Amino acid sequence: MSRLSATDPFIHPDCDITDCTLGAYVEIGRGSRLNNATFGDYSYCDRYADIANARVGKFANIAAFCRIGATDHPLDTAACHHFLYRSADYWDDTTRDEAFFAHRQSRIAQIGHDTWVGAGAMIKPEVTLGDGAVVAAGAVVTKNVDPYTIVAGTPAKPLRLRQPRDIADRLIALAWWDWDHQALRMALDDFRAMTAEAFLEKYED
Repeated sequence: MSRLSATDPFIHPDCDITDCTLGAYVEIGRGSRLNNATFGDYSYCDRYADIANARVGKFANIAAFCRIGATDHPLDTAACHHFLYRSADYWDDTTRDEAFFAHRQSRIAQIGHDTWVGAGAMIKPEVTLGDGAVVAAGAVVTKNVDPYTIVAGTPAKPLRLRQPRDIADRLIALAWWDWDHQALRMALDDFRAMTAEAFLEKYED
């Protein structure tokens, strides 16, 4: 029997998940923390990922110890410590700064379909990874990444294209990530054996 399910996400032990929507065949690795995030169908994160304020597309591959939507501290005020906005943790006669938290939640990171975020990488708030993009292990992504582009470094910079631009555009148009489960199964051997170009030639209308 298949380990993953269309109806119930596979959540490993010791996860902390709040205000999240998880699609079909999703897997969440041990010890991961998710808040205000959505995961599209077939996406997963490995162990101890920390993902907040993010919209993850379908078939995203998120390696262990990644941080997506890493939260910021205020930099224009006299202090940057979280006593400014988590004030009720320190004084009984005050409340937390709801406006600050609302602003933080509004800064959504967008992770495209068929993306790969390498181990220990960080994706900053409001960054978009285009469909098919790859982030090298340990990279810190502070700017948007074009579709089917591989980035590396701190801060992350383009390393090379994952697919030539014309092939990338055709893959995006094909949108195989929207195929149903049975169609994916029927094409599995071709996914495994064919180059992207040969696959396109067979499956494009």
